[in-house]
Amino acid sequence: MNNFMRNSRFNDPYYEWRRRRTRDAWSDYGNEDIDRAIALSLAEEEERRQEKDQKGKKVIDHDSLLEQDELLAKALQESLNMESPAQTPPQTPPRPPPPQYDRGNISQPDRGNMSQPYPFFSYGYRTCSGCGGEIGHGRYLSCMGGFWHPECFRCQACNEPISDYEFSMSRNRPFHKTCYKEQHHPRCDVCQNFIPTNAAGLIEYRAHPFWMQKYCPSHEYDRTPRCCSCERMEPKDTEYLGLDDGRKLCLECLDSAIMDTNECQPLYIEIREFYEGLNMKVEQQVPLLLVERQALNEAMEGEKQGHHHMPETRGLCLSEEQTVRTILKRPKIGGGHRIMDMITEPYRLVRRCEVTAILILYGLPRLLTGSILAHEMMHAWLRLNGYPNLKPEVEEGICQVLAHMWLESEIIAGSGNSSNSGASSSSSSNSEPGSSSSSSNSNSSKKGKRSQFERKLGDFFKHQIESDGSPAYGDGFRIGNQAVSKYGLKRTLDHIRLTGTFPC
Repeated sequence: MNNFMRNSRFNDPYYEWRRRRTRDAWSDYGNEDIDRAIALSLAEEEERRQEKDQKGKKVIDHDSLLEQDELLAKALQESLNMESPAQTPPQTPPRPPPPQYDRGNISQPDRGNMSQPYPFFSYGYRTCSGCGGEIGHGRYLSCMGGFWHPECFRCQACNEPISDYEFSMSRNRPFHKTCYKEQHHPRCDVCQNFIPTNAAGLIEYRAHPFWMQKYCPSHEYDRTPRCCSCERMEPKDTEYLGLDDGRKLCLECLDSAIMDTNECQPLYIEIREFYEGLNMKVEQQVPLLLVERQALNEAMEGEKQGHHHMPETRGLCLSEEQTVRTILKRPKIGGGHRIMDMITEPYRLVRRCEVTAILILYGLPRLLTGSILAHEMMHAWLRLNGYPNLKPEVEEGICQVLAHMWLESEIIAGSGNSSNSGASSSSSSNSEPGSSSSSSNSNSSKKGKRSQFERKLGDFFKHQIESDGSPAYGDGFRIGNQAVSKYGLKRTLDHIRLTGTFPC
């Protein structure tokens, strides 16, 4: 019976048609496998032939290999679709973006977030975050939460494609690491190089408290010259003037520098008139001499009295008889930015009163020379008017107050606002009626409107007085200035004469 049934099924025409169709389908399926295998074998043979042709060469045609990879990927994709012809091949879901390695802030100020773009081959529909177009078959980048054509992922500084292994980010914008460093990494104002990082990976630099000149910490120890007036360091592309005593003077300060005794006499007259405007006229004719550093130091050693607390002495009020070498003629500037033909002569100081002379260091700008002269003139005024020996913080403090007042009046007069200059000085002194400084301001105004740098330089000299950290010059000035602002200059001086202290 089984044989009958088996024979009956074989004799069934419908069964025979279905069996043939199934056999043909399997035969076709096998033929397709064979065709694919032949194609792969031919592709591999072609690849080996190309590699053999390229043997001995150092450069590999990456574009050719990329095209072969894409053809192979297409063949594999089509073969997967052929294996299940009765079903619609599902769309390949987008691959999740790979983990991003954010290295965070490298320094302060930071270098941006450095990330790594990951190259992939596209197998499905994706949209480029750069151009908005479709990313078809081929390479793409996965970074910053999106997908990019390699040519669309560009630096925000140079607009060139980013093909480096790492890139920097700032405000969610990509940069080449070199472009980001060029735009955001601070440069040294002295050597013009990028300021290096310290052992902790942080950018460490020094900055002048007033000029905000940024420089590498190493320049504080490598003997980089500073201007003896404004204290700015000498940049590598600028050459300062070298004075014969080893000091350096920047070219901006050189513009208004006073170089010899005769050149300083008009300024000396202005300072005397400034004191006269405050009802503090100096009756005696005290000699004023401009000297070199060595002569100033020698005179300071021969002086029996006086307070010297500055890091470098730039002015002296002498009371002893001495012989001092003074600068007779302005020196010339020779080759190599150095002065030459310095002419000096000895000057014998004779004691005719409590003050024999005022010495000022040569080669300083007019405003700095004037503030030093106003300071030393106050020493002379105190001695000539019978004030007792005072504590350093009292005597130096009140002398700094007068220097600060003169600077303030000069800055206002030089700015062209002469109407407020007299009011400024009189309000600072608050002396009796009629004791304004109109005469000194009118002389200062003859200099005309000062340059922007000279006004800035005057503000710097005021800042130096106000921020001085020494007990005698700094604390003494702040206490004295507060007393003068509260009680006026005349009442403050009367209190000093009686008690030897500032009024509280």
